[in-house]
Amino acid sequence: MSTQSNRILSVDALRGFDMFWILGIDALANKMYDASANPFTTFFKTQMDHVEWTGFHFYDIIMPLFLFIVGVAMPFSVLKRLEKGDSKKEIYLHIIKRVILLWILGMMVQGNLFTYDIHQIKFYSNTLQAIASGYLITSMIILNMKKIGQIVSVAVLLLVYWLCVALIPIPGQGAGIMTPQMNLCIYIDRSVFGSFQNGTTYSWILSSLNFAGTTMLGVFAGYFLKSNDKEMKKFWKLLITGLALFGVSLIWHQSHPIVKHIWTSSFVLFSGGICFVLMAVFYLIVDVWKFQKWTFPFIVIGSNAILAYLISHLTGWRMGALANIVLGGFKQWTGAWQPAIEIAGGVVLIYGVLLYCYRKKIFLKI
Repeated sequence: MSTQSNRILSVDALRGFDMFWILGIDALANKMYDASANPFTTFFKTQMDHVEWTGFHFYDIIMPLFLFIVGVAMPFSVLKRLEKGDSKKEIYLHIIKRVILLWILGMMVQGNLFTYDIHQIKFYSNTLQAIASGYLITSMIILNMKKIGQIVSVAVLLLVYWLCVALIPIPGQGAGIMTPQMNLCIYIDRSVFGSFQNGTTYSWILSSLNFAGTTMLGVFAGYFLKSNDKEMKKFWKLLITGLALFGVSLIWHQSHPIVKHIWTSSFVLFSGGICFVLMAVFYLIVDVWKFQKWTFPFIVIGSNAILAYLISHLTGWRMGALANIVLGGFKQWTGAWQPAIEIAGGVVLIYGVLLYCYRKKIFLKI
């Protein structure tokens, strides 16, 4: 990603930072807690797990940050193609191809596609599919609206979602219900998908409006980074926008709770605020102050983000078992910490695969 011929390294670093936490760090946190339940491991374990419903843990930022960074890249990719003279038809064909591939990969990861059993397949149940939805809707918005229209469109997406949840009654239940067991989002998914619904408290169809909202927030951050403003002005724009979104979300939370499972509008603003602040901090450190050497491991991961996601979800636990071939003998000294060491070894192996791909310039591009 570049602007004015200068690589915005902070975007790549932030993408890698986001992906790092899904390489098995959640499992590592659990095993560390099992080995020794102390204040640090308790806090680490708690933050590396999703909240049960209302509220926010660190682990809850990973998915929205993924969508956000997809949005950040779009002014440099989708709109760049338009600026170069590509027709909208050509761009849309490329977009549709990416959406289909992301959808299939999502079904491979969490949709039980590899069971080859129609009764077990879940059609819409994964982060990659949420990215596909957000990317598709966002692409249509930025290709057909000026910036002011894009801002209005985000407001419309968030308000339409909020009004649907608040005002549309669930048959036999009423309107405005927001519990894990019953809410409009889950009701719609169950009604549409039937046995193909994933059986969790996570929702997808109505939430797609707000997946696009999160992606669009990333687009606005991308506009800031792509602009001709001075570097510190870009930083302050990112930071102030993030703090403003954070403040509005806390106010809205009082009547429209922050719930990741159904991707509420207040959650979009809350997580979006964090994403903007993270982008501001990474931009300041990496691209303004030029402290860049520490970013290399994150660049390695972020340059192959989709591959990192697939490896961690499809083979992550096997990597730990593979690492244990070498590390298993240490159990006589490590005792209760051996499972955590095994998981850590698996994380190192995954990183090793990504590093090899990086060195050999092997990248999974969609």
